Amino acid sequence: MNNHFTDERDSYGRLLVDREVWRQATTLAAAGELTARWLEGKSEYQAGTLAPGFDDETGPIAGRLADINRSGFFTKESQPGLAADARLKQREYVTGFCSAESARQLLQLSAQTEFVAVAHAPGEASSASIPVTLDGGEVVTVLGTSETPIESDQIRDWAEESNETLALLLADSWYVEVLDPVWGRDQHLLPAVLGALTSGPEGF
Repeated sequence: MNNHFTDERDSYGRLLVDREVWRQATTLAAAGELTARWLEGKSEYQAGTLAPGFDDETGPIAGRLADINRSGFFTKESQPGLAADARLKQREYVTGFCSAESARQLLQLSAQTEFVAVAHAPGEASSASIPVTLDGGEVVTVLGTSETPIESDQIRDWAEESNETLALLLADSWYVEVLDPVWGRDQHLLPAVLGALTSGPEGF
């Protein structure tokens, strides 16, 4: 491999050499490990993210997200809780792909805590609208919609970002969204998610 290739970037500024590793990631565990490395600043390519790095608000929660990715939950989206200022208000949440067993563990959060987990089965084209971000009183971000690739163009997009085997695996995986219902509260949800994923069969 020459230096020209290792320095080459795509149109979004992502390092192509880091993309090559995703061509070999054919399991949720592998995708989670690569995501954890990206969150730790060890990679400048993240499949499904059209930027070489994450945004500033992810910085304080990046370490916990890395742990979650190494515990069977390949995260797709997240945000910290943000107390209301003049305009912006946020609920903390995290979403991602996982096995049926991990989905069951995360659903226990809704049964045993105040946190809310929404689980979408493979192939389920469910859609709802749970507000998680307000800007000036207007809803700008909602949860409740499955991001599992179902249509052929969605699977193709994931295959181009990673590889065909992983794209088909994601299509057959559970997609789970977990949120803290309390507006502005931070640093509570992610430890609970990690605890649910690493707990034993009897729960926590």
